[in-house]
Amino acid sequence: MNEQTIDSQVLERLFQTIRGRHGESPETSYTAKLFAGGRGEIARKVGEEATETIVASLDESEEKVVMESADLLYHLLVLWADVGIDPSHVWAELARREGTSGIDEKSARGK
Repeated sequence: MNEQTIDSQVLERLFQTIRGRHGESPETSYTAKLFAGGRGEIARKVGEEATETIVASLDESEEKVVMESADLLYHLLVLWADVGIDPSHVWAELARREGTSGIDEKSARGK
């Protein structure tokens, strides 16, 4: 492991790397291959990784849940990049909801 600080900023660095892979050769980059497959393929991978995270949480070790969670976050960042969503927009939405009951927040959205 390198000397870089391990914290939530890793998501920002990863997102920048992911965005940089857009348009690169799918032959040499898994991320570029996802982009080339289109949004439907990216969304399918997000769903697959979400399912694998759920299954791991029910049947596997903490380490396996961590690994599957990392896969899920990576694929979610790829989806955001494809849609054109900057992570800061998601962080701002989370900050907006901070301190609000989840029940109240869902009720305000009509869900």
